Amino acid sequence: MKVFQLLLMLAFLLVGLIIGALNSQPILIDFAFSSIATTSGVAIIVSLLAGVLIGGALVLAVMVLPLYSKLRLANKQVAAARVAAPPVVEPRPIDGI
Repeated sequence: MKVFQLLLMLAFLLVGLIIGALNSQPILIDFAFSSIATTSGVAIIVSLLAGVLIGGALVLAVMVLPLYSKLRLANKQVAAARVAAPPVVEPRPIDGI
C-alpha cells in the first residue's frame, strides 16, 4: 500500500512539474491592495490546491461533522439504554439439566 501511495505522489509531482514547465509565461496577479508577479504554471497549481482545500473544507462542514454528531448522539442513546435496562438473568435449573 505504501508503494502505491508513493507512486501516486510521484505521479502528481510529475504532473505539477509538467504544468509548471509548459506554462512559464509571466503573469501579474493584481489584488486591491497588492500584486504578485509569478508564472502561469504556479498560478494554476496554487489555484487547484486552493480549490481542493476549499472543497475539502466544505465537505467536512456539510457532510462529515453532521454525521459525526449523529453518530455521537446514537452512541449516547445506546449507552443510556444499556444502563437503564437491568441485565436479564435466567434462573438455572435446580436438577442440573
